[in-house]
Amino acid sequence: MVNRRTFIQQAGLFASAAVAFPAWQTTRRYKIGLQLFTLNSAMNRDPLGTLQRVAAMGYEEVETYGINPDKLTYYGMPASDFARALRDHNLPTPTGHYDFQNLLTAGDEAMNRYVDRVAEGAKLLGQQYVVWPYLEPATRTIDTYKRVAERLNVIGARVSKAGLRVAYHNGGGEFVLQNGQYPYDILLKETDPALVKMQIDLYWYCFDTEQPAREWFKKAPGRFEMWHVKDMHKVNRRYTELGNGSIDYTRIWPDTAMSGMKHFFVEQGGNFAVDAMQSAADGMAYVKKYLQK
Repeated sequence: MVNRRTFIQQAGLFASAAVAFPAWQTTRRYKIGLQLFTLNSAMNRDPLGTLQRVAAMGYEEVETYGINPDKLTYYGMPASDFARALRDHNLPTPTGHYDFQNLLTAGDEAMNRYVDRVAEGAKLLGQQYVVWPYLEPATRTIDTYKRVAERLNVIGARVSKAGLRVAYHNGGGEFVLQNGQYPYDILLKETDPALVKMQIDLYWYCFDTEQPAREWFKKAPGRFEMWHVKDMHKVNRRYTELGNGSIDYTRIWPDTAMSGMKHFFVEQGGNFAVDAMQSAADGMAYVKKYLQK
């Protein structure tokens, strides 16, 4: 039987543990996703065969890259046919990357036309998010990020009518001070959290700063609904296979709940040790071994 003194001691230990490991640090299992840009050449050459291999690796969902807005095609396939191929391989796609960066200087009519076609394609695929993926390095000024924030709010409001959300994917330099401001801070502060979500690319985050990602998650808890999980070469800092580089995801993973993460996607944009397909397989092996036991 536990006496009163023992009970109090045990209760104190549990309370201390609760402080050391808050509830948001508990993890759950997520579907293992792949950003198809990793296999972009193969997808454009043989989308059906590539999807078959992705499914055979054990991936449970995918993120698309690109659209032909005039033909409403993905990887050369009509959106409805591509959606069927994804279903046939049991690969849902909750999100896709679209070329919103081209809208920075576009007029309202051109922007609305592109956004509407993206929304149409995304709905056919069953996606919930459409993602702004990139900014050309030469354009990454404070004024540009203010413009991006404005555009994200407009896009977010427009796609919300179709039941979608827009998200922003960070690139390099956004967690580095420019004239006393962090570009990423502008995006967080000047976009509507109800309309604009964040897709944090942890490679580019770690490229910019040694500050733990949780420090940024604390600024907007729950808003980082998607993660890109990729690794950095220990010497040249280029992309490398998951587990082969300097980013220790076992230290970041406990913060999934606080960040609001709902989906994550393995990705490698190049610099493959063998080839892109092997990189995707290596990424799956890493996730299963270290993150989703």
